[in-house]
Amino acid sequence: MSAFDESDRHLLESVAGLGYCNPFLPERVELERAVLGREFQSGGPVWSASVSDPDATRPNVPPITRKVEAAIGRLQQCLVDASDVQPDELACYAETVHYLLYHRYYPRFAGAGKQYLYRDFLADWNRLCQVPGKRFEYPLEPSHLFACFRQIQRAFHGIHDRIIGNSMPAARLRASIWQSIFTHDMRRYRRALYRKMGEFPTLITGPSGTGKELIARAIAGSRYVPFDADRLEFLEPSEESFLPMNLAALSPTLIESELFGHRRGSFTGAIGDRRGWLESCPEAGSVFLDELGEMEHSIQVKLLRVIETRRFSAVGDTAVRAFHGKLIAATNRDLPREIRAGRFREDLYYRLCADLVQTPSLAEQLADSPEVLHELLLYMTRRTVGDEAARCLPEVESWIGENLPKDYAWPGNYRELEQCVRNVIIRRSYRPLKSAAPQDGEFLTSFRTGAMTAEELLARYAAQVYQLTGSYEEAARRMGLDRRTVKAKVEAFLRSGTPSLGLKG
Repeated sequence: MSAFDESDRHLLESVAGLGYCNPFLPERVELERAVLGREFQSGGPVWSASVSDPDATRPNVPPITRKVEAAIGRLQQCLVDASDVQPDELACYAETVHYLLYHRYYPRFAGAGKQYLYRDFLADWNRLCQVPGKRFEYPLEPSHLFACFRQIQRAFHGIHDRIIGNSMPAARLRASIWQSIFTHDMRRYRRALYRKMGEFPTLITGPSGTGKELIARAIAGSRYVPFDADRLEFLEPSEESFLPMNLAALSPTLIESELFGHRRGSFTGAIGDRRGWLESCPEAGSVFLDELGEMEHSIQVKLLRVIETRRFSAVGDTAVRAFHGKLIAATNRDLPREIRAGRFREDLYYRLCADLVQTPSLAEQLADSPEVLHELLLYMTRRTVGDEAARCLPEVESWIGENLPKDYAWPGNYRELEQCVRNVIIRRSYRPLKSAAPQDGEFLTSFRTGAMTAEELLARYAAQVYQLTGSYEEAARRMGLDRRTVKAKVEAFLRSGTPSLGLKG
């Protein structure tokens, strides 16, 4: 016989689901509806931050918490009184208590004094999670649960507050980042996988300007940090825990030195021993390799060994060192195409693709929800001018509405949108690369009559390829030039002030 009646069992199962679901998927909202019934308030199909009202809270969280608070004592007594309790009933009760404890202590996790907070938490845990005569199948240590709660709090704000937009592409991105941290099964994560997630590399792909480093920082800033119940403190790393490298900005020799370290005299300029990022990275830290597609084959081989064995050697040394942290990489390259062209190792790709995050373009967001543009412009205007944003935003929106097509594709994505905001604020104008590109006939006339210098021709061609690809890296690959050279040529074209010569986009 069940310890709970049908109504109580429905409440427990729904609340337990809330505590272990992905908060950025529509299932979260449906579970809220299941708990509250007629009291449910519609607040959109997915959870997303409101830029216009950053202090807004989800309307259903407080009433759900109050409902559980009011019922938990009675539900615990039902377990005490029942002679035969099924394991799934105990599990639902325990997970409901977990949900309640998280929301009871959530506001205090952001402040100081977490070590003293644990004493209050432990008292509540002992009172609610201990049911006389009943044994839970998968009991969690209170210190571990406390550490998980703090991790969830950090992860939620790192994702919710930074990945803006209520479109479904943005929601899927937030959900994908959450899975990179906790997997699709939070129960399994809390039982065992929290110890293993640092061993899985994460590969972030997507167009240039779509916030791949922002995502990497959200994942890196949400690593599990144990709580020592005896010392009443989190075992935070004393070293820097996010170690980023932009591979496109470094020569192969410097990449090896920065990543693996080197011994004195191993190459010209190596005047002393140096620890690389892999050796410096603490266990709860992350090394981020941006522009992975720029990495040369010889370094790809060494990186493959690190992923396979968690071991490496510094440049010019034979001693074996261990990498204890997490590896996160990002690229805007089409890696399958790079593999077919022989520029990227297939075995390295298959070592990296255990956890893939794909970033959507700005155009995908706007196609799904055009109103997202207002939220993004407000967010970027506030970040650019602070308290003056309320006065600047109408000017920015008016200029975009009057001067850009409604279906403008924003090939530079969020980075381009931010630069548009800054241009309009400074000059009350913005010249997209596409609008600066001249007509075919004008270009062909100048080309055929020899009216352009070689530098002008290269600058205009670089601008055309960049316009088509939306990426300096891809333009450089197609042109057979260094990324920095292409970027300099495009910038020279924009500075030239002669948009009457070039190619049509």
